Amino acid sequence: MVDVSVVVCTHNPRRDYLTRVLRALDEQSLPKERWELLLVDSGSGSPVADDFDLASHPRGRHVRVEAPGLMAARLRGIAESTGELLVFVDDDNILAPDYLEQAQALQERHDYLGVFGSGSLDPEFEVDPPGYLRPNLRMLSLRSVPAPLWSNNPEDYLSMPWGAGLCVRRSVADLFVELVDRLDITTLLGRNGQQLYSGDDDLFSWASASARRGFGVFPSLQVTHLIPASRLGTAYMLTLLHDHRFSRAIRLFRMVGTAPRPLAWHHFTHLFMHGVRKGPFAVRCRWAEMRGEAKAAQFIRRERLRPIGVEIAPPRQEPLLGEEPR
Repeated sequence: MVDVSVVVCTHNPRRDYLTRVLRALDEQSLPKERWELLLVDSGSGSPVADDFDLASHPRGRHVRVEAPGLMAARLRGIAESTGELLVFVDDDNILAPDYLEQAQALQERHDYLGVFGSGSLDPEFEVDPPGYLRPNLRMLSLRSVPAPLWSNNPEDYLSMPWGAGLCVRRSVADLFVELVDRLDITTLLGRNGQQLYSGDDDLFSWASASARRGFGVFPSLQVTHLIPASRLGTAYMLTLLHDHRFSRAIRLFRMVGTAPRPLAWHHFTHLFMHGVRKGPFAVRCRWAEMRGEAKAAQFIRRERLRPIGVEIAPPRQEPLLGEEPR
């Protein structure tokens, strides 16, 4: 048993990126005897264990899961880990040197939070992003909050932590596994091959709220997100917007019964007006989202899905007390 389990999820990683991720973990200020490192390879074409040595960490080990997809890697990481606090790291996330030490201190200080994460997700772009993409760069998991935020209302997306450096108590991780099993749409949760489904991070916050706990973000938890050039093109962004809206609509329907909207004629009028105000690329982005939601409505009808009903506590949101400037 250790205090913290770091679960690095990867699939066909860039060697230079994953090398930097592991180096940043090797330089953590939290003594290594207090945390374990699991490098979870979800179906990479070439086994990651063949190329990356974890010998520098006394509690480092490789885990291989044949099923591809981020969700499969996270579920296996939860099953294999032993720490009371799990910290999920993607293969393009550089944690600040004190990240694990800060995370453990926050866990002890705020026992009413079941899930928390980085409020400072800064990009390192491989190439400068084109100007027309800048309004949508938030979709690449970038964020900066000036002060800690928390809530237990799953509709409060400002306080909801994302996957890069996500910190989860063991009890909430177990509830997350149960929630994923109840949803029964695992292949639509999280990145999976060429499918850019997203929103699986949010399920940790839903699981926390169902346990009468909250979730939050802290600027003291700092992550650098490595953004390759391949994610800064038109096609990638449009696919991301479409798949995000598709997977989110199905997830919300299954959890609380919110029905996605099929396409209707008046949507095209709104689309035209949006283009007048925002320009041609904004129209393409909005159209991608509309098609994603309409596809979700068709999927729900075809598969005859029904809501499962997720109960949560009455919403609360208060300032986090006792936070000192970094």
